Amino acid sequence: MHTDLVAALDIGGTKIAGALVDGRGRILLRAQRATPAQEDGDTVMGAVEEVLGELTGSPLWNRAGTVGIGSAGPVDASAGTVSPVNVAGWRDYPLVERVRAATGGLPVELIGDGVAITAAEHWQGAARGHDNALCMVVSTGVGGGLVLNGQLHPGPTGNAGHIGHISVDLDGDACPCGSRGCVERIASGPNIARRALESGWRPGPDGDTSAAAVAAAAREGDPVAVASFERAAKALAAGIAATATLVEIDIAVIGGGVGKAGDVLFAPLRKALADYATLSFVRRLTVAPALMGTDAGLVGAAAAALSRQPSSTAERVAG
Repeated sequence: MHTDLVAALDIGGTKIAGALVDGRGRILLRAQRATPAQEDGDTVMGAVEEVLGELTGSPLWNRAGTVGIGSAGPVDASAGTVSPVNVAGWRDYPLVERVRAATGGLPVELIGDGVAITAAEHWQGAARGHDNALCMVVSTGVGGGLVLNGQLHPGPTGNAGHIGHISVDLDGDACPCGSRGCVERIASGPNIARRALESGWRPGPDGDTSAAAVAAAAREGDPVAVASFERAAKALAAGIAATATLVEIDIAVIGGGVGKAGDVLFAPLRKALADYATLSFVRRLTVAPALMGTDAGLVGAAAAALSRQPSSTAERVAG
């Protein structure tokens, strides 16, 4: 049987997306359901199975040889389980086993959503052509993944590169993860907005208190909004520089909602990075915005699954 496609799942707290993806990263068929995040685990799995049902019902399904899953985490790829913070019914949930059963026993590759986005950006996005890269999602949380020596590096459990929980302020605020002064606690969208509000910023007539609204105010020159983004940029720069010093990446790619703030974020980030990335082997480190958009999770899950296949398609993805 000719199996040149991969089934991809992108599972988050808001939506569950699925697709059939070819060896060039093109999405040939897609399906989506809202995530019933406040329901029990089997109800959430029911939504996953509905998405898979649309895929398996297609004539294209006969060409699918493997399944890739990028899931909100924590994930444990070694055990095949997921415990997304924002999906209350899934704690150590045996997602790999359930998906394998729903797809007729196909092999399943599980990675964290930050790692999936990294795979996509390395395959077709801003990190393409870079053998050593950090790709980040800066949004409601801060996640990430690594490419080392030209290969995706998910780590034993699928969480390697989770830069959001590197501590960059030893005396900083307590983080829900249990640590203190984490990058996420300073640079995520809600925390950028929280800092701005605590420092005296006030939203416009529409009452919008999101990070996007703070970014808009910063573009207009509001000093409190500017300061909140500068603080977030410093936290990101410190985390990126620490990662680069540890594993010698040469590019950091930033996506997610906060990444869309543009120069409001990237200008102070590049300035701060020059202060933190000071050793000779990290001075050429560059920062770039992500290119893959909303399909990154699906394309990255497919890339991770394809890279496990000993085939010419897998070699093209890995390269």
